[in-house]
Amino acid sequence: MNIFFVSSEVAPFVKTGGLADVASSLPPALADMGNDVRVVLPLYAAIGDQWRSQMTFVKYFYFRLGWRSSYCGLFQLQRGNITYYFVDNETYFKRNGLYGHYDDGERFAYFSRACIEIPDQIGWKPDIIHANDWETALVPIYLLEARRTRPSLAKAKSVYTIHNIEYQGRFGRSILEDVFGLDTSYFNENMLSFYGDVNLMKGAIYAADHVTTVSPTYAGELQYSFYAHGLEGVVVDNYSKITGILNGIDMEAADPATDQTIAANFTPDDLSGKAFCKAALQKELGLEEDPDAAIIACISRLVGHKGYDLITNVFSRIMSGHVQFVLLGTGEWGFEEFFRNAERQYPGRVSANIKYAATLSDQIYAGADIMLMPSIAEPCGLTQMFAMRYGTVPVVRLTGGLKDSVPSYNSVTEEGLGFTFVNINADDMLNAINRALAVYTDEPVAWAKLQKRDMETDFSWSKSAAEYMEVYESLVK
Repeated sequence: MNIFFVSSEVAPFVKTGGLADVASSLPPALADMGNDVRVVLPLYAAIGDQWRSQMTFVKYFYFRLGWRSSYCGLFQLQRGNITYYFVDNETYFKRNGLYGHYDDGERFAYFSRACIEIPDQIGWKPDIIHANDWETALVPIYLLEARRTRPSLAKAKSVYTIHNIEYQGRFGRSILEDVFGLDTSYFNENMLSFYGDVNLMKGAIYAADHVTTVSPTYAGELQYSFYAHGLEGVVVDNYSKITGILNGIDMEAADPATDQTIAANFTPDDLSGKAFCKAALQKELGLEEDPDAAIIACISRLVGHKGYDLITNVFSRIMSGHVQFVLLGTGEWGFEEFFRNAERQYPGRVSANIKYAATLSDQIYAGADIMLMPSIAEPCGLTQMFAMRYGTVPVVRLTGGLKDSVPSYNSVTEEGLGFTFVNINADDMLNAINRALAVYTDEPVAWAKLQKRDMETDFSWSKSAAEYMEVYESLVK
């Protein structure tokens, strides 16, 4: 099967969040199943010379978008079993940062239209075009007409994945024709119209042949206004073609037995190296070198829906125990300041790393004891999977992918993978933390068994890729 995977970011070329990890890991897993998988992304200024030096120029061409005739340069890079295409237009992509520009709507409309043009230009017929999030939501919409005008797309089916419904691509009605190149017939309740505005994600949900979310629980949650940010009616209206498929991780890349960025390697059967990693992390971050103190870690964006209000409300009570706290991430100023102040208030016990640092994140996964994720909403979450892979036990709220990937620990049967709570309540979160600390402190044998079970859990893409193939095959048939 020919699969064209369209994403606004792909690791390791460029990354701001989990979408890049999915776009990096899912296509190779699909290719391993015998498919011809090709991935396309913009050629941002942030993509470094180490990748540009490996690219070959394919061709350039022009296409119309609204009233404009737009240049498109196409570069290609072969990496493993995947062909990557990079869309070059310096007007749109030679900028600082990937997102947040005044003309993001025009930039990603251009990219989406380029993706529709590329198959004809390279003489390739995709069976499936798989678009992701609002930045490429116009792809399944443009495909509706392109099937009639582009020979290479005549039989192509579209799949659209919602990674986070909070970001929908909502714009003023005035740009529909001039910027997006769509006539007014698209501005209706069963396509783009949304309270007088244009909503690209809404349109993609209606236009796509199938829609997926990044976990089964999240698919169910999106039927409710608390999670769907206004699109609950759209989700309910299209629920028969929506499937929740849990994301995976690259198990080979995230392997504490071979990871060269951590202080010592370890395996599920020999956890001794994790103690060295913990000591190294404490030394690196200026924490007291105390092997008995439980290190509680948080790695995420510092925003409200990640549950940081719960943490800040009971932080002094968390720190009243024999614990240390490590934070890595950036986000809302109020949360950043809270943890900077906490570091000063608890010297040697709190480390606030207000930044993005991939190597440090691996060191935290390897050296911490508990990974805290009290998310209000979490479409999938990869942090808990990486943490478990490195023997760091998760404490999570049961929502979205956290519920699907972290079954609750049962001390009697010694089943489950982590400690959980349901209500959006700081005391309930604290109770889950204390349950974890009780096992960590008082039942070291049970804790080691839990770590081993976490490390041996299969979060690879093989199962998820097979579920995507079921979706693809049902559409092609």
